[in-house]
Amino acid sequence: MGFWIFMLIMDLLTPLLMLVFGSLSLKRAPKEINFIYGYRTTMSMKNKDTWQFAHACFGRLWSRIGLILLPVSIIPLLFVMGGNENTVAIVGGVVCAVQVVVLLASIVPVEKALKRTFDRDGNRKLD
Repeated sequence: MGFWIFMLIMDLLTPLLMLVFGSLSLKRAPKEINFIYGYRTTMSMKNKDTWQFAHACFGRLWSRIGLILLPVSIIPLLFVMGGNENTVAIVGGVVCAVQVVVLLASIVPVEKALKRTFDRDGNRKLD
């Protein structure tokens, strides 16, 4: 049972971190463009407008995804509670792999939103 608890905690880290960083990005996004902290892509770092837009979009998305991933991460592990360590490890590993794919895929909608809203030089498109 100890390994199952460990795996549950490990699998909850990603959705909880997404919730925390999503909320931080919405409420306390870095004011200045920097190379250390924040949503840093070529497009998001064009100017202050793209920087703020990207953080707002990213924050909303990660907050939502984090909320969705919480039950999605817990439910599969409930089915193997009390199971042998190999089964728990496989299920926990699959959950973790899915989380990583979702985390990385979340970049795509933010970049699409940036490209819909701004031209390649970072100027807002006129409707």
